[in-house]
Amino acid sequence: MRAGGAGWPAGLLLAVVAWLLLVGPRASRAANVTVRQEPGVGHEGESDGEMDEDTDNDTEVPENEPSTEAEAPEEVQNRTIVKEVEFGMCTVTCGVGIREVILTNGCPGGESKCIVRVEECRGPVDCGWGKPVSESLESVRLSCVHISPENRFRYMWKLLKADQQPVILANDSAVLEVQRELHPMAFECDTLDNNEIIASVKFTVYTTNELQMRRTTRPDTDAVLVFVLTIGVIICIFVIFVLIFIIINWAAVKSFWGAKASSTEIHSEMSSMRYKDSTSLDQSPTDVAAREEDALSEWNE
Repeated sequence: MRAGGAGWPAGLLLAVVAWLLLVGPRASRAANVTVRQEPGVGHEGESDGEMDEDTDNDTEVPENEPSTEAEAPEEVQNRTIVKEVEFGMCTVTCGVGIREVILTNGCPGGESKCIVRVEECRGPVDCGWGKPVSESLESVRLSCVHISPENRFRYMWKLLKADQQPVILANDSAVLEVQRELHPMAFECDTLDNNEIIASVKFTVYTTNELQMRRTTRPDTDAVLVFVLTIGVIICIFVIFVLIFIIINWAAVKSFWGAKASSTEIHSEMSSMRYKDSTSLDQSPTDVAAREEDALSEWNE
């Protein structure tokens, strides 16, 4: 009984060991599986979090998109404003001048047009013959073609002579004062910008006697022209008012002219009747008696 009892616990021990050997790896595998799944759960959580963040980002993107869409029309509007710019007339027809750059859309204060800036404009170089700035019987002041500031350009004055090369003068300013001589003189001024001629103008300086003669013989056409234009404008305005009055009161005018025409016809008829009466009265009694005798003789025959 003791040997058998001693053997039983040994067999039971072996069975327990075998069971542990069989169940232990399974438990460890299950533990490993659970351990391995926990990171998976974490990853899934992270992936869910990332998906939530992505969805949040996706939901935030449309919030940013309207801003870009709102900025796009502003850029387009700016471009249209640039395209809707017009230029004013140049202050000169030759040489160098200035003109206004006018904005026709997007002006402050709701204005339809506003001046953006003033820029330089250029025309043909040759300006022909110019007029002096001021002149007297002793001297004359001539000016080159330029815009402000004067020191931006370089000026070259020349004395022109017939069939000869022009003489370059020492004066390099924009204004030249010349004393009148015994003979008329011609001057030319070239305006240079970066050694390029952008304007050229000529002047004639007459003598004192020629200037006095031109002043006395020059017809005073300005006053006559102003008077003729004033009279013409007054006549045109009067004719326009008369036409407007006739159009407005056409019925009254028509009846007036009809009555006047009928009265003239009546007067003409009365005058013709008076003429006939006067002719019948002018006949003598002898003529009447002769006519009666002729009528009686014809009746007897």
